Amino acid sequence: MHEFAIAYDIYATARRAALDHHADQVKKVCVDIGEMAMVNPEQVRFLFETLIEDDPLVKGAELECIVVEPETRCSCGYTGSERFICPRCGALPELVKGREIVVRHVEIEVAD
Repeated sequence: MHEFAIAYDIYATARRAALDHHADQVKKVCVDIGEMAMVNPEQVRFLFETLIEDDPLVKGAELECIVVEPETRCSCGYTGSERFICPRCGALPELVKGREIVVRHVEIEVAD
């Protein structure tokens, strides 16, 4: 279950960002999840919510998962979203976007 490891890494990244900026609370974490990453965003969200229950710094934070559509290119010059067969030449296109899992930003609350 690699979703647990991913959820934990997201939690750890958000926690580290909050500590680095002397935050009182993490409010929201936005994550890009590539469609081709073979990760279930709902499972990641559930596991993230489970992980943060006992951490007052992150408890109640919202996890926003944005699914990133694949983007491919082929040596024949084709660029688009076809994942398996280039519609121009029939070759296997290179996946340039859509496999990543990236914490885009973390919203925190800092006392005045």
